[in-house]
Amino acid sequence: MTETKQMETASVTDNSEMNFTVADAIVQELVKAGVTTAFGIVSIHNMPIYDAILREGSIHLVCARGESGAVNMADGYARVTGELGVVITSTGTGAGNAAGALVEAWAAGVPLLHLTGEVASPYLGTGRGYIHECKDQLSMLEGCSKQAMRLRVPHQAKAVVRQAVVTAQTAPAGPVSLEIPIDYQSAIIPDLHLQDWSVKTLEVNSNTYIPEDILSLVAKAKRPVIWAGGGVISANASQELTRLANQLGAAVITSQSGKGSIPEDHPQCIGHFAAYPDTKEMLKNADLLISVGVRFRGNETSNWKVEVPNNHIAIDADWQGINRNYPCSYGLVGDAKDILNHFVTQLQTKDVQDKPSYKAEVKQLREKLRANLRATLGPYEQIMDEMRAALPKDTVLVRDVTVQANVWGSRLFEILEPRTSIHASGGGIGQGLPTAIGAQMAAKDRKVVLMAGDGGFMVNVGEMPTAAEEALPLIVILFDDGGYGVLRNIQQNAYGRQVAVDLLSPDFVQLGESMGFDAVRIHSSDEFAVEINKAAKSVNPTIIVVDMEAVGPMAKPFEGPPGAADAFKPKKL
Repeated sequence: MTETKQMETASVTDNSEMNFTVADAIVQELVKAGVTTAFGIVSIHNMPIYDAILREGSIHLVCARGESGAVNMADGYARVTGELGVVITSTGTGAGNAAGALVEAWAAGVPLLHLTGEVASPYLGTGRGYIHECKDQLSMLEGCSKQAMRLRVPHQAKAVVRQAVVTAQTAPAGPVSLEIPIDYQSAIIPDLHLQDWSVKTLEVNSNTYIPEDILSLVAKAKRPVIWAGGGVISANASQELTRLANQLGAAVITSQSGKGSIPEDHPQCIGHFAAYPDTKEMLKNADLLISVGVRFRGNETSNWKVEVPNNHIAIDADWQGINRNYPCSYGLVGDAKDILNHFVTQLQTKDVQDKPSYKAEVKQLREKLRANLRATLGPYEQIMDEMRAALPKDTVLVRDVTVQANVWGSRLFEILEPRTSIHASGGGIGQGLPTAIGAQMAAKDRKVVLMAGDGGFMVNVGEMPTAAEEALPLIVILFDDGGYGVLRNIQQNAYGRQVAVDLLSPDFVQLGESMGFDAVRIHSSDEFAVEINKAAKSVNPTIIVVDMEAVGPMAKPFEGPPGAADAFKPKKL
């Protein structure tokens, strides 16, 4: 007799709550991991888990309208809190719908646990047509997650869930998918008391010592640059990085993910301008680069055409992050907070010279980059300034892939605190709305603002009722240009023509109102000023639709990210 046949199944009777099941074990482990909120869609292939959550009572379930959106919500929640995001989906199509959003969480290094059902264990891999069956779901999930796991022995449920949680949160963090066959979820098992709960993150080592030759190199640098990435945010090392920048008088470049590593009103903060010609020139003349938790993504370095100094100290939690895209002369693998703190402490014994002329040069470059970009915005300069003036400094700004977000939302809207900037690391369009909903669930006492375009917004527009249902004070600023504006401009720049980028959109005001949002359409920058101030004071979800045809064009058309058009022009291989 097989283990499956031997296994008892909890029946739905009056005394069913007396039986301890795999689903109960899963929920116990989530609670022990500190989970208080989970996102997902209920299904016949995860109902036992949902019922166990209901019976346990301490985890709030957010009901998304699609699996992709549910993953994005868990992603946004994790980015704001720094804690584990949890999403629950169904089998086959449900898990497949989650895949694209898992790719985003993987690209951003977000600690996320994806719990998904599977067909009943006797039918795994048989192709017999069990409902929701997928040919090879585990391999599909392995391709879009940090790791994919399957519960194979019901009695090991607690241990497997704990391992999944630990793996998701261990640096480099990422999404872990865990399949639980539907017959296992209701299987009655002993209530194992599993001890030694811990997450194997990189331990802070009080005995960390920076080698003398590295300290000497840093202390003697006359034109140092720090490049801060998402690893600074993940390690909660923003204060340590800012102290090191002050100590060295270093210029600070940030990646998209690294925004908030240093307050962006700091005079030494260059910000997210790495691929701009003037910043490239500064890097070319630098005598030292310290990179911290940076992946050096292709679209942020003009596909690695940005040059970096030979003297390059790389700090990363991931062994494989060292020399992945740029060579370094010294690689320090470990917790960024710990390493930066020891740099600051040990450099106090060194003769680090003040650099007033270099700092003045950095400040001048910072101001030049911003002034030049501002000059391209036309009427959107006022929209940006009104946003920053109306919104608190701890506002979380979520940016979907849209022209206004790419041009100035990611560069000129100043991010003043860590974990208040979220963007699509993988570049996928349309994930902004559900990500912003997850972020707002994590920050109910703060403002969360989404910048989106009409094309991308329609991808997950069905998640609007989720925000209303949860009574979230989310603000959506929707830039409506009747299509895919980013692709329009890249196509025009590359080919001189456009295709498949003009879209029919609904009346977004009527749509918003029908889905529980306060909604308004504005036709000028002055109208926007009035509406953003109203929204900032409101406790209701709000959508402000910016009629881009009425507001008018930017002073300089957006041509795509640096080098984007060249990548699509015909060329010989």
